[in-house]
Amino acid sequence: MTSRPSPICESKEACPVEYTLDVIGGKWKGILLYHLIEGKKRFNEFRRICPSITQRMLTLQLRELEKDGLVHREVYQQVPPKVEYSLTSFGRTIIPIILMMKQWGETYKGTKQAAGDEQ
Repeated sequence: MTSRPSPICESKEACPVEYTLDVIGGKWKGILLYHLIEGKKRFNEFRRICPSITQRMLTLQLRELEKDGLVHREVYQQVPPKVEYSLTSFGRTIIPIILMMKQWGETYKGTKQAAGDEQ
């Protein structure tokens, strides 16, 4: 009788991978977090970095990252208003994951390009 290996995640509700993807998943969050590794960014800097993101989507993504404790939003009391976004200390714990995703993406992209060249 062979024993089956236990699943990585016992249940969908308790899966740490799912929790992680809920927080950093989606089209934009990983990109926003990646650019925050370099330091503080203003809203319009993100608009330049990600020109195809809508203002509404950028606002929603940043708010979610702030709500999840990864991003800090600093509002300066001046005219015109100035707002900067930065990684919190908890947000900095995601840096190794984001950098590994970047490395994996570069490898995968290279593999796909090489496979395309062979066809």
